[in-house]
Amino acid sequence: MQQQKIIILDFGSQTTQLIARRLRELDTFCEILPYNKFPVSDPDVIGVILAGSPYSVYDPEAFRVDLNQFRGRMPILGICYGAQFMSHTLGGKVEPAGSREYGRANLSSIDFENPLFKGFDENSQVWMSHGDTITALPNGFHAIASTEKVQYAAYAADNEPIWGVQFHPEVFHTLQGTQLLRNFVVDICGSRQDWSPANFVETTVAELRQQIGNDRVILGLSGGVDSSVAAVLLNKAIGNRLTCIFVDHGMLRKNEFQNVMKDYECLGLNVIGVDASARFFADLDGVTEPEKKRKIIGRDFIEVFNAEAKKITDAKWLAQGTIYPDRIESLNITGKVIKSHHNVGGLPEEMHLKLCEPLKWLFKDEVRRVGRQLGIPEHLIGRHPFPGPGLAVRILGAITPEKVRILQDADDIFIQGLRDYKVNMPAEQAKKVLAAGSPLEYTDNGEVAVSLYDQIWQAGVILLPVKSVGVMGDERTYERAVALRAVTSTDAMTADWAHLPYDFMAKVSNDIINHVKGVNRVCYDISSKPPATIEWE
Repeated sequence: MQQQKIIILDFGSQTTQLIARRLRELDTFCEILPYNKFPVSDPDVIGVILAGSPYSVYDPEAFRVDLNQFRGRMPILGICYGAQFMSHTLGGKVEPAGSREYGRANLSSIDFENPLFKGFDENSQVWMSHGDTITALPNGFHAIASTEKVQYAAYAADNEPIWGVQFHPEVFHTLQGTQLLRNFVVDICGSRQDWSPANFVETTVAELRQQIGNDRVILGLSGGVDSSVAAVLLNKAIGNRLTCIFVDHGMLRKNEFQNVMKDYECLGLNVIGVDASARFFADLDGVTEPEKKRKIIGRDFIEVFNAEAKKITDAKWLAQGTIYPDRIESLNITGKVIKSHHNVGGLPEEMHLKLCEPLKWLFKDEVRRVGRQLGIPEHLIGRHPFPGPGLAVRILGAITPEKVRILQDADDIFIQGLRDYKVNMPAEQAKKVLAAGSPLEYTDNGEVAVSLYDQIWQAGVILLPVKSVGVMGDERTYERAVALRAVTSTDAMTADWAHLPYDFMAKVSNDIINHVKGVNRVCYDISSKPPATIEWE
């Protein structure tokens, strides 16, 4: 049975990936493609979604697609710009709104008989974000919902499967957005909803066995969820013909090299651990410029990894934990295609290996669901993102082993504190906070205990390049300051600082100052992304 798919055409919107994630949550496979790359000859496509765009339909540089490629062949849903583009192209009218329509709105005059709005409530809340608005529909189309300010908040064709909505069903603030997408994908397009972790594992293992045959594969491990899941998946497919290499550059978290090696041993993986910390520290000596630090670490990592990989003379493949967002061709507002990940774009020529990417179709939350399906321990599955250069980009200024020691100790207290501090909440609320498939820890009163660690996207400590005056006992001190960083996010494109409890902050600050030699001041970073970034370097 062929894999059904929905094609999402990307016109440059920041929420295009969010549409795809919502469809995957409906157990429906989908693929994001640039607006001009619709796969005309693909027989597995069952529907098309035209996503949003930063452009107006009247902008000379606006992205345009030939609707005849799929019109009449399959159902079409236009979202925001997609809805305006279809209306404009087919003979309707789109004009600038009196003011930019941004924020919450409530639907009225909903056509509850239309299949797109099956199960909807009266006055359902939606999220608007557009500067133009549709003022007249093409012949053969009619309105199926309005808002106080938008006459054609949603429309449908009279006699063909075409729909358009000027709000964003993919965002959290559209309360019944998932219901609308389910109506389109499942009821209208006919999705079998057979995209599941169990099916993915079964299918991918079979494909890997066919792809690799009797060859040997090398995989670089980082200790993160992506490479760990890729390794276990490959191990399930080819067993001991997989060799994993885990390089310690000296800037991992406290005891991480040893702990991760034990985890991998328990998972039955064939792992070679390489302690190259002395080389990295020597090459980074005196380097303060952030980008130069990253380049040195990247260069050294490749050289160390390649040297170890060459010892496996019969290897034919290099496996990577590349996931789908790393590979999506995203459109910026200039229309140029950009690549978003260092794994994309080929291998070092000297390796002479073919590339294997078993997770290349998965989003991060799907990787975690597959990891749970494979039986990987929860502390590996739920691990926060961690930068490839490690603590090197959390030490502002020159890097020394002593600074790394200070940061490791402070970071260990912070991260363990986040794991230990738990908040009780109703089960339904906990399910919204936790990643899909996370185990629930019920309390005696039926609530769920959720750690601060599981409520935030990413956390860590930054060692600042300043010293401050302090007092310990009867002595004056002049020691280092550290900044704590914790953010909430769904995809790291935007992030807000986590509003951690005061009692937790007080305890962590005291523990760091009392137990980490060389630190006498703790700060908390309350900047969001944008304008700041999650990491400081």
